[in-house]
Amino acid sequence: MVAVGYTLMCEQTGPKELVDYARRAEDVGFDFEVISDHYYPWLDSQGHSPYAWSVLGAVAHTTSRVDLMSFVTCPIRRYHPAVVAQKAATVGLMSDGRFTLGVGAGENLNEHVVGAWPHVQQRHDMFEEALQIMRSLLDGETVTYSGSTTTCRRRTCGTGRTAAYRSRWPPPARPPARSPASTRTA
Repeated sequence: MVAVGYTLMCEQTGPKELVDYARRAEDVGFDFEVISDHYYPWLDSQGHSPYAWSVLGAVAHTTSRVDLMSFVTCPIRRYHPAVVAQKAATVGLMSDGRFTLGVGAGENLNEHVVGAWPHVQQRHDMFEEALQIMRSLLDGETVTYSGSTTTCRRRTCGTGRTAAYRSRWPPPARPPARSPASTRTA
């Protein structure tokens, strides 16, 4: 069966409008909605870049049927993987299990805001460690991890896992792949 989706473009639209567009997209029959997670707009003239995760929370609350997905979040620089897992768990609960976590190794435009941008091999190493941490946290484990690039000490997602939301727990993670190395990591 073909599913038709709607993309909520954070770099082109303000947060209130995005929530309204999401509700309207569900009303007219779209099957899923994805949201870009960018710190900067692609072009200065676009003028927007609201925090995608706040918008996702509002969209999860205002919709009831469409599947939702981050498209994509980078868990290696701007966000720590433990924080990404907590966000995903929270939106998964708020959406009654309609959320999929889309993650990737990032790009310079949106991730360099917190420091120098690492070379592709280092990013892939960081991404592999991030995936291990996030999967363990989303499986409900208490995580202590000390890798070559990332650490996490006695962490849990802190969102609880009530039976009402277990139908799609944990939120599935979908890493995109643009190169052979990314495909192996995914």
